[in-house]
Amino acid sequence: MKSRLRYGSGVFGWFQKRTVREPSAADALVEEVRDVLPGADAETIEIVVAVAGLLAAIAYADRRYSLEEDRRVREELGRLHGMTAAGVDAICTVLAEHARELSTVGVPAFCRSLVELGDRELRVEVLGMLVELAAADGVIDTPESNLLRLATRALGLSQDDYNAAQAAHRAKLGVLSR
Repeated sequence: MKSRLRYGSGVFGWFQKRTVREPSAADALVEEVRDVLPGADAETIEIVVAVAGLLAAIAYADRRYSLEEDRRVREELGRLHGMTAAGVDAICTVLAEHARELSTVGVPAFCRSLVELGDRELRVEVLGMLVELAAADGVIDTPESNLLRLATRALGLSQDDYNAAQAAHRAKLGVLSR
């Protein structure tokens, strides 16, 4: 007895139908980081992508990407080893284009990458960068605070770590005194 299950144009030909997946925001960010850091190894690229993605997520958490937040994102990216001003500009262009997606679906993956590839010191430093960024416009509003708390947990850090990062920026955090 011949099987009726055939691939291609046969009885069940729809199995062969391939859908073309649109590149995600994370894909675009990975490609841009590879372009601006051509000599970097895979782990370095993944860490830079994770940091940049989390910066974009925090900057856009309140659905506004202010000039002050953009300036802070640029400063933080500029601190990364091997990053040029042109590289910062290129990455920031991708972040601005994909801020919505990066601020929603990308956060868990970015945090997971940092947990897998970075030590605790790096993750605490990244949390400090994120709090500094959220405070850049003078207020950490509820969506930013919620995302910071989520990122803290996803980075494998504690409430004490979050409180310490917040305390370092208390002067900028008028919303915390309310």
